[in-house]
Amino acid sequence: MTEGLTKAAARNIFYGGSLFFFLLFAALTVHSHLYIVNVSTDREGFTDSVILGKQVWEQHNCINCHTILGEGAYFGPEIGNVWTRFGGRENPEGARAAIAAWMRAMPTGVPGRRQMPYFEINDEEMDALIDFLQWTDSIDTQGWPPHPSG
Repeated sequence: MTEGLTKAAARNIFYGGSLFFFLLFAALTVHSHLYIVNVSTDREGFTDSVILGKQVWEQHNCINCHTILGEGAYFGPEIGNVWTRFGGRENPEGARAAIAAWMRAMPTGVPGRRQMPYFEINDEEMDALIDFLQWTDSIDTQGWPPHPSG
């Protein structure tokens, strides 16, 4: 009776399996990258104003309280779909005005509620931030967040 598995066979299975799964991982990584770049991201809408809005988002550390597409803190609401929640698809100008008014009215001073701090954001930065939020809402997130309110 011969031995079932030799050292050489075990080594070959290990190296072959490792190579196979490494190549599979690399192929899935490339596929995910190409899907994000070519399908799910609105590249045409990525304007200078959207870039400035992202910089305003980062400058004021909005991610320390809010999530955007599931990334960030959960103190404030999800922001990735705020454009839709404010009715931006039906009434873009109304949504712009509502989002700007909401941010400028903060903090409201209502006791017992989480308060958003007041930020010194000029009109250009506010428009750019709203453009960034509108662009973020246009990303195909395949159903994320699962609930409209985030």
